[in-house]
Amino acid sequence: MRFFSSLVRPDESTGAVMRWVHRIWVFFWLTVLGAGIGLLSLYLTAHSYASIDATALLQSYFKIPLLVAMNLLAPILLVYLGFFLFARPWAAYLLSALPFFTLALASYYKVQLRGDPVLATDLRLIRTAGGIMGNYTFEISAPVIVVLEGFVLMLVLSCLMLRKERMSPRSRLAGIMLMLSVTLACYFELYTSSSIYKETANNDLISPWSAVEVYISRGTTYPFLHSVQDMFPEPPEGYRESEAKQILEQYADTDIPDEQKITVVGIMLEAFSDLSDFPQLNEISAVRNLYEPLHELESRSVSGNLLTNIFAGGTTNTEWGFLTGYSQHEEFRGPINSYVRYFKDQGYDALYRHPGYSWFYNRSNVNEYLGFDECVFNESGFGDLISIEDALFKSDTVLVDYLLNDIDSRTEDDAPLFLFSVSYQNHGPYSSETYWDEYVTPAKTGWSMESCCVINNYLAGIRSTIEQMRRLTRELDARDEPVVLVLFGDHKPWMGNGSSVYAEMGVNLDVSTQEGFYNYFSTPYLIYANKAAKESLGQDFRGDGGDISPCFLMDKLFFECGWTGDGFMQLQRETRAVTPLMHEDGYRMVEGSITLDVPPDVAEICRRYLCAQHYREQHFVSES
Repeated sequence: MRFFSSLVRPDESTGAVMRWVHRIWVFFWLTVLGAGIGLLSLYLTAHSYASIDATALLQSYFKIPLLVAMNLLAPILLVYLGFFLFARPWAAYLLSALPFFTLALASYYKVQLRGDPVLATDLRLIRTAGGIMGNYTFEISAPVIVVLEGFVLMLVLSCLMLRKERMSPRSRLAGIMLMLSVTLACYFELYTSSSIYKETANNDLISPWSAVEVYISRGTTYPFLHSVQDMFPEPPEGYRESEAKQILEQYADTDIPDEQKITVVGIMLEAFSDLSDFPQLNEISAVRNLYEPLHELESRSVSGNLLTNIFAGGTTNTEWGFLTGYSQHEEFRGPINSYVRYFKDQGYDALYRHPGYSWFYNRSNVNEYLGFDECVFNESGFGDLISIEDALFKSDTVLVDYLLNDIDSRTEDDAPLFLFSVSYQNHGPYSSETYWDEYVTPAKTGWSMESCCVINNYLAGIRSTIEQMRRLTRELDARDEPVVLVLFGDHKPWMGNGSSVYAEMGVNLDVSTQEGFYNYFSTPYLIYANKAAKESLGQDFRGDGGDISPCFLMDKLFFECGWTGDGFMQLQRETRAVTPLMHEDGYRMVEGSITLDVPPDVAEICRRYLCAQHYREQHFVSES
């Protein structure tokens, strides 16, 4: 009993050896407390998402020791720091337990209620979150009770097993400085590391396209701390807030004339690309014939190439570039200035349609931030019309029917309509084992059967997509309602891991060359107007629209409609006249040539544009 008492509370009569044993005892229990905080946070995270079995997810964490270590290290370090700060183990425990349990609980409820985890950028929206919380009911579920009981148990343990520590001011100061140094070093060397984050990938139970599943697959503590670096997006070179604000203030927002407020329909087509641009495929008559209806439609439209930032994935980069006008952006975590909101300010209803899951790229939340009035996804409408499996191959027919119904259900008393949709048909990967329609064969091309299967399956879906977009334009032509339609592809299709099919076809994907850049990044776009829209706007809507970045596509649409747009769009138009390409990697188009070697005068115009863009993204102005 005396030995145990000396461990818990040593006195001056205790020998040096016993005091060292006592210190080991203390730090053992401090480590237990910190690890307990991390383990309970992992437990709660595993139970936060109903779509994944909690037991399986919890077990998956422990298959990756590095992942567990990254979730436990931070609370352990904070307990150590608190020990030197307060010399009271219970206070040290609370210093770590309160923030990390609060984080775990906040993320648990946010995932359950909104399908979205807590990221560090959410700390900028605490006031907004406080207002939203009142609209929800927070159930004290069994996992939450386990965590609360664990919290109390460890607090009691810290009081009973450990007492106030006798330390000299010098020792405490040295300990504080040491722990601050170690904590900061661990954060900057470990928690911000992209390579470590990749090593902790835990993908067996999740979809890599679900932001919430990717997050919770690593716990809560670790991905939250990794996201802290995103709280402070790096501004453009030479950025000064006062200058950026002044640049935007040079342009006055302009309204769309009331008599010109017609229906605007936008459709971003999944993996839509004109593969007949490749000579290897254009030589094949079946491929040429497949794309001929698209080329005919382009001849009756304003058309060109969209030079995207992405290849074979990352679809929302193009989508959000069109809807916001931003050439680059951080992940949207709150209300954002967008062209959706401009339409709403003009009295439009803004509707969003996507025959896919709402959690895909967190669209259910981001669309709210962008300003859409109503969104329909697989879970809220399309699932009643077509299964998600069938949607991969034949949902464009359903999508066109849905959009036409949206247009036809409007009355003269309704507000004008901005109707935007993202298709799901043709989403990769495409089978490399069998195919339904035949366009290429090993005998005709010399390519492997696997590559021919991939190409044939992709082209079969694209043929259907072109047919449905042609049907849509015919239906619009038959209506008296004036409608302008913009169609565009989000990125080039996946064609085998490591772009193996492109390689076998001999397609140049070297982006340092102009040919390779177009092969890698270009997709078609066209702007089509029915007869009623042409008459209403007094525009022809035919001709070469040029090659542009997705961020300029809405501006191009407004230009063809004869609308001026808001101040930011006017700045865009001036910038587009100098360089229609604003690529994330720094590529610009100067006098028709794509280059990284940008002349100083063009570089300055781009810098001013990027500064104004950054300011606009960081300073949301409510319509109210």
